[in-house]
Amino acid sequence: MEFDLKTFAKTVRVADGAWGTQLQRRGLPPGECPELWNAERPAAVEAVARSYVEAGSDVILTNTFGANRFVLARHGAGDRVGELTARGVAISRRSAGETVKVFASLGPTGKIVMMEEVPDDEIVAAFAESAAAAADAGADAVLLETFNELAELALALRGVRQSCQLPVICSMTFSAGPEGMATIMGTEPGELAAAAEAGGARAVGANCGAGPDNYVRIAERLRAATDLPIWVKPNAGLPQLGPDNQTVFPMGPEAFAGFVPALIDAGANVLGGCCGTTPEHIRLVRRAVDASGS
Repeated sequence: MEFDLKTFAKTVRVADGAWGTQLQRRGLPPGECPELWNAERPAAVEAVARSYVEAGSDVILTNTFGANRFVLARHGAGDRVGELTARGVAISRRSAGETVKVFASLGPTGKIVMMEEVPDDEIVAAFAESAAAAADAGADAVLLETFNELAELALALRGVRQSCQLPVICSMTFSAGPEGMATIMGTEPGELAAAAEAGGARAVGANCGAGPDNYVRIAERLRAATDLPIWVKPNAGLPQLGPDNQTVFPMGPEAFAGFVPALIDAGANVLGGCCGTTPEHIRLVRRAVDASGS
């Protein structure tokens, strides 16, 4: 029976936090392929997943953001989509236990649709391949996240819908334009909502790119445009250049969780964190959601 995402999101839910920065803390070099760790260092990947379950997440993602044939090909693993996706889902599934849901994370291909770098049907096929592997491995839903180009997201959604029956969340990164209300390719929240509904998505959202203050306004605009559940995972503030030219995210757990009431008031149904957030950020988000009574 298909997981009912709309019913799940009637109560405000807590998602997980960052994966990339947490894997880097465990030794993943910047620029390396995180998905290869599903095979090479599964214990480290599972440690990230378990840390978010222990922090109080109702749903955790999978270490499969780049698990499509285009991204993996850049790391010499273009033929390992099914294997690495299945391993990623299995790791999160083990960590989730009986009550926490597992959503398969699928990010962009790195190809620009408007530039016609590859035929549209190849992008559709790539996401169909990834989603089928995630469904077979036991994911509860598919999260298409961190997209900037609406045309690619629409193709990704088509591919997922063709290959499996899992509910799909469509999430884009809004941090551009005069007010930070658009993606870098110019898509606005209302356009995302309309395309997601037309393509059969079960939820819409925003992640990465900006801190929670900006995403309060994004959630308001998404809520004005749709009745679908709204998924929000901001960064821990805007990235800054720290010592040794490393990227750092300045917003601590308490400041981050302080935006939870405003995000709920704006219409968000599932709250988590993206780059720079930690299990401690999520633990305090959990506390704030529980305190809200939503």
